Amino acid sequence: MTSVRIWGPGVGAVVVLVATGVWARGSSAVDAGLWAEIRPAVEARLVAQSAGTGAGESEPALRSRWFCRAEALDLQENGGQVRAGINTLCEEYGEHAGALVLCGGAEIPEVVRLERDPADGGYRIVSEEQAPEDDGYGDWEETHFSHYAASRLDRGMTSTGLRTAARTHFGLSAEAPVRDC
Repeated sequence: MTSVRIWGPGVGAVVVLVATGVWARGSSAVDAGLWAEIRPAVEARLVAQSAGTGAGESEPALRSRWFCRAEALDLQENGGQVRAGINTLCEEYGEHAGALVLCGGAEIPEVVRLERDPADGGYRIVSEEQAPEDDGYGDWEETHFSHYAASRLDRGMTSTGLRTAARTHFGLSAEAPVRDC
């Protein structure tokens, strides 16, 4: 009985450590090389889909443009096909009087499926699914992302890189202020 009291907590601690290690390993299972290959196709599609949907586009003087980025949360490759659970952020920026003008944007989780394009060896998107905007959002997250990936969705994405790209595109200084449309 004494040995159970001594060994029990030790075995329990080992089980917790092993489980934590397995969870941590699974949580960072995004293949950076694969993501680098598919990311250009994902982000180009995001920009193309956003075009024509912004408030700034109705004001030609702003010369507004969409800037998008995606973050991989889950990647699964099977042969030449990839299932990518991603979080996306697209923002529409224009320029007026030396300031960056933010006209709109959205952060949306998605699942995209891609396959190798035999013509150029890159990837092309064959299907996509976005989270619904209604009450089914939480259920959709749970069924489309791992627990760890869904927890990363709660962190949100930062606009810093998009603003930097927009300032560069419009020839503005790094300190140019951001104003609303």
